[in-house]
Amino acid sequence: MAQGRDGDVVLGDDWVAPEANVQKELRGRRERRRLLPLSKSPLTRKIITFNLIALLVLVTGILFLNSARDSFAVQRAAGLVTEARLIAGAFEAQLPAGAPVNLATGDGIDVAATLEKLPLQIGTSVSVFDGSPTVVGAKEGVASAEAAEILAERPEGTPLTSSLNRVWDAIAGSGGDAQLAVPDLADQLADLAADAVSGMETLDTLTDASGDRVFAMAVPIQQGARVIGAVVLTSAAGELDQMVRSERERVLQMFLIATVVSVGLSMVLASTISNPLSDLAAAAELGRDSDSRKVNPGRVRIPDLTARPDEIGRLSGALRGMVSALYERIDSNEQFAADVAHEIKNPLASLRSAVGSLRMVKKEEHRTKLLDVIEHDVRRLDRLVSDISNASRLDSELVKEEEENFDLLSMIGNLAQYLGEDAQGKGIDFISDLPDDPIEISGLEARLAQVFVNLITNAISFCEEGDAIRVWARKRENRVLVVVEDTGPGIPEQSLNKIFNRFYSHRPESQFGNNSGLGLAISKQIVEAHGGVIWAENIRPTDADVTSEPLGARFVVGLPV
Repeated sequence: MAQGRDGDVVLGDDWVAPEANVQKELRGRRERRRLLPLSKSPLTRKIITFNLIALLVLVTGILFLNSARDSFAVQRAAGLVTEARLIAGAFEAQLPAGAPVNLATGDGIDVAATLEKLPLQIGTSVSVFDGSPTVVGAKEGVASAEAAEILAERPEGTPLTSSLNRVWDAIAGSGGDAQLAVPDLADQLADLAADAVSGMETLDTLTDASGDRVFAMAVPIQQGARVIGAVVLTSAAGELDQMVRSERERVLQMFLIATVVSVGLSMVLASTISNPLSDLAAAAELGRDSDSRKVNPGRVRIPDLTARPDEIGRLSGALRGMVSALYERIDSNEQFAADVAHEIKNPLASLRSAVGSLRMVKKEEHRTKLLDVIEHDVRRLDRLVSDISNASRLDSELVKEEEENFDLLSMIGNLAQYLGEDAQGKGIDFISDLPDDPIEISGLEARLAQVFVNLITNAISFCEEGDAIRVWARKRENRVLVVVEDTGPGIPEQSLNKIFNRFYSHRPESQFGNNSGLGLAISKQIVEAHGGVIWAENIRPTDADVTSEPLGARFVVGLPV
């Protein structure tokens, strides 16, 4: 199995367990599944939709801010200003010094000849006004700008991007000005010329009859300190819009490429998320469907995706652990039910036999003995049913009850004082060796008290007159050890690994039927629920000789502090 590491990129169905660990039906679904189940995966559709929304917002913001338009406008306006000043300078350089000049009659300068010599770009036009101001000459540009256009490398439009361009123009309302009443372009140029004749250079954006915008620059023609006319230079109609539209075409083409890449990456990303989740859901559904069958239901097997270095790997591990714990609990309950049935059968068989014999015996002493057996078996059943009821409710009660901080030594001291009196009443020495400083732990005080009551009463039941019981506690770093030891007969070696099993009991024949065998099993369950451990061992003269006769038994409970 491939081992995942933090930061690894998981693609598709990588990082899965070997196919042998997956059910046949699940493998079949995986083989039939497409890489991109758009029709069956709402998660995939959501990922693609959200990524496209983010990309659309980005592109809309770029187009809305329109930095290209501002940049082009500044560059074109600066070039137009320079060109208009040069044209005005060309006229001023031909004016005679001190002689009167009339642009309308051509006295002092030939306006038409000068305009003829000017190389103007196609679409650009220049108009010369006298001081009236009245147009005395004009020229349309015929020079080609092919070299500049090639250098600009403007992309050609595609049908899709051109359609998007038109949609954007409609949304942005770029064509709305054409619907307004626009003055004639010649009148607008005359107004600019009037400002120039008054001595001011004027740059403005005008709109022609077709709605296209043009730049217009008006520069005065001066003879010395006197203004004798004006030059008005206009850019090509719609030149700025065409330049912006070309740049917008490039942005939209990049948007289309980014859309295709984003959709592809989104689908790959979605497959790494939705496909494993689909496997987990399919495994659970297979288990649900198989559990509904009457024959051979089988068990739910969650795919092993724990090698994935992401949350899906964690989810797979959690689900596998949950299913495993669930089946362990089911197995435990089934075993518990089988054990209960087995334990109840013994007293029931004894009762059935005693009742059957009671009908046939005639002697009173025999009837009395049978009634004693019946009474003993009834008490045994009552005790057994009570212990079984307590054991079956223990798990739920441990979950429901709230843990609290309490002094463990105070609780053990109270129990030792109470139970020590019972031990001493039977001639058993009871020794309590507890530290002076309190030891606080977090847990269920009543449940832990039940553990130590079980251990101490067990020790008392196995001890005889003259034996001793010692209860002591010590704190070790982050744990506290509580030990209950006695000088009784000890624990048979074959029973050391069984005494914490349910219904197991190794007692003298005189005590037969007085215990259900659930006490130590319940104690172990309570201790482990608190994060602790419990074990039993024999006390020997020396640890080196394990075959020596035990001097007694020792039960150790370790709890976290």
